[in-house]
Amino acid sequence: MIVFRGPGEVPGDFGRSAVAIGKFDGVHAGHRAVIDRLEADAATTGARSVAVTFDRNPLALLRPEICPDNVVSVERKLELLGELGLDATLLLTFDRELASLAPEAFVEEILVGALNVSTVLVGGDFRFGHRGAGTPDLLRELGPRFGFTVDVVDDVYLDDSERRVSSSWIRELLAQGDVTMAARVLGRPVDVRGEVVHGLKRGRELGFPTANLSETVDAFVPADGVYAGWLHDHTTGERFPAAVSVGTNPTFDDVIVRQVEAHVIDHDGLDLYGHDVTIEFTQRLRGMVAFDGIDALMVQMSADVDAARAILGADAVE
Repeated sequence: MIVFRGPGEVPGDFGRSAVAIGKFDGVHAGHRAVIDRLEADAATTGARSVAVTFDRNPLALLRPEICPDNVVSVERKLELLGELGLDATLLLTFDRELASLAPEAFVEEILVGALNVSTVLVGGDFRFGHRGAGTPDLLRELGPRFGFTVDVVDDVYLDDSERRVSSSWIRELLAQGDVTMAARVLGRPVDVRGEVVHGLKRGRELGFPTANLSETVDAFVPADGVYAGWLHDHTTGERFPAAVSVGTNPTFDDVIVRQVEAHVIDHDGLDLYGHDVTIEFTQRLRGMVAFDGIDALMVQMSADVDAARAILGADAVE
């Protein structure tokens, strides 16, 4: 997938494009349905499939006090979009200049001028341009003038839910630690990616060495607690079953910031320091609690590892 980091990067001979516009935060099941529809439209018309998105949530500039945390980082969003078979993504810098652009100018300069759009796909609640004045109805009005059609995509619902799939719902689920349901809404596993760094080495001292992720990760971290999951080592290409801990280790009360750390199950002697890894969350085992002493903690850690091994199944055993 080609990534254009501004309209000026789109070459003049790029050709006609079918475009889906949105924040695409999390690239969840609803977004994936939009992209599927986009690619079908593009194939029908012979156009290129292009996602148009932003380098931040517009609220980060317009109403920072109410702006939610991102489900994934911008770079992770681009990576996920790239996995869906798109021809290109146009990443727009949402600054004061873009925020003040009139809806008609947004269409004329970006959709028509840069992307030579033939079809525009948006959700029913999509708003664009200065003060959010642009709507799907306005796009329909402008379409005949500029030679494009508009496809408004219906909300997506899970089979057993009356709530529409949304990034807000995913954030709620992650904040509750419900990674199983969040994975359903996302349409993919919940995961975070970062570099393995040196920690306090307390897990090693207790017989359960852990790979500690750096403070900088690429996604919303689920609620404090212990999870069954997987560690994907991008440095070596290996994948390991793991018991994953998120939190500040209240038993010792000396960890200042939340940590994501993974104990690789039944694989001793691994040296993962400096490795680029993804931690995938499969199921929450329990919340984070303070134990009355090291012995009680070690008993629970052993039980957590056994529970994670059982959940992950035969794949967790060599």
